Amino acid sequence: MRSELFSQRNAEIQNRERWTLQSNKMLRTVITPNAPMIATKGAMVAYQGDVHFTHQGSKSVGQFMKKAATGEGGNVMKAEGHGEVFFAREASNIFMMSLEGQQDALTVNTSNLLAFDDALNWEIKRIKGGIGGMASGSGLFNLELNGVGTAAICCKGSPMVLDCSQQPTFVDPQAAVCWSSALAPQIKTDVSVGTFFGRGSGESVQLAFHGPGFVVVQPAENAVYSAQA
Repeated sequence: MRSELFSQRNAEIQNRERWTLQSNKMLRTVITPNAPMIATKGAMVAYQGDVHFTHQGSKSVGQFMKKAATGEGGNVMKAEGHGEVFFAREASNIFMMSLEGQQDALTVNTSNLLAFDDALNWEIKRIKGGIGGMASGSGLFNLELNGVGTAAICCKGSPMVLDCSQQPTFVDPQAAVCWSSALAPQIKTDVSVGTFFGRGSGESVQLAFHGPGFVVVQPAENAVYSAQA
């Protein structure tokens, strides 16, 4: 059988590297018995070898309570065994983040998280805000990663990195991909009677960042799903 489909550019990149970008939209990872991986459910598109996927339980009582209350973190699974796992999500662009210590923490919107090394610590974090969280539908709870290891993050379109140290920065919660955990974003609202009756601007809720650090923004908004979805 002959086809341009079988050209070398579409062939699997075979190596023993832990993380390899097959393309800018497909990630190839290597799983070994002593190096499992944590991934968000739905991120795996294919795998080869003897790999098993199990629900990732909470590492502490506090983490369990947050997962139960928010649904955040409930979509996390562990990939164990020996083989290759391929990750992607809706043809989004993929980039890698290498964390280099406990002080090197990153907060990620779980809609943009693909996978990360099991060696990394993760915790559910709540963004402070009142009625804004109810209006936004998401963005209140995200995953914070820290330690030594790598995380794979996806972005709908090409990412933009904003420096939040020079002036206040405001981002749509559905467009915020990840940010420096040293930042403590607040939920900013512009709620009025018109907003609730459909006459608002449609941009009534933002995440407000200001301080030393960065926020990564995508040129699209994630869909809002309920915790029961």
